[in-house]
Amino acid sequence: MMETARIHVRGTSKPVLSGLAACLLLTACGGGGGVEEQRVRAAQQCDDTLSPDAARALGTVLKRENFDHGPKGGLERSAGELIADHDDRERTTMHRPLCRVSVPGSLDRIDIDFGLYDIDEPFGDVHPHGLHYYDMGREAQSGPKRAYLFVACVSPRLKGSDKNPARIRGELNFTHSELPDTVAVREANLTVLHSVTLAVVKKLGCENNAGLTDKPVFKPG
Repeated sequence: MMETARIHVRGTSKPVLSGLAACLLLTACGGGGGVEEQRVRAAQQCDDTLSPDAARALGTVLKRENFDHGPKGGLERSAGELIADHDDRERTTMHRPLCRVSVPGSLDRIDIDFGLYDIDEPFGDVHPHGLHYYDMGREAQSGPKRAYLFVACVSPRLKGSDKNPARIRGELNFTHSELPDTVAVREANLTVLHSVTLAVVKKLGCENNAGLTDKPVFKPG
């Protein structure tokens, strides 16, 4: 029989479960939370900025359906950092990730961050090693370990951008990846980055979503 304890409340004696039973009760009420409860699906990552296609792409490149729960608030923070840097006339900036997607029990991890850049042609005619050019935004590059997406934003939230559009760089990086350099992998990485970047430019109020379509259109260079 399960052990019970008794407490007195205004002279009335009431049984209260103790020991393991109390722990189970707390867990059921959200006080504990099992390991599985701490896992989230791809669509819940990156402040819910991933489209259904991007969520599927994330699961494909990380070969998982559930991930460690990343911290919230990255979208608001990244937009604020871009606005502050633009107001301070910063030229090229780097920031902590908008989101970090980690695989439980693995070294596999993706970081997605945003900053400003001041180069007219981000990569020009040069294709960095392991990256392939795509005609997306102002320019995009993608490979099995990283992807870049460059856009130009005109927004009331970015002072003077009507005369000098703010140049924004989105970057996706693997800390560990053995993915092959295939079209499918490159497009999956860029699908994820496109979705998060689209959320950023919408948050900033960029005109015409900074040239990004609702869904990525892949035009290799």
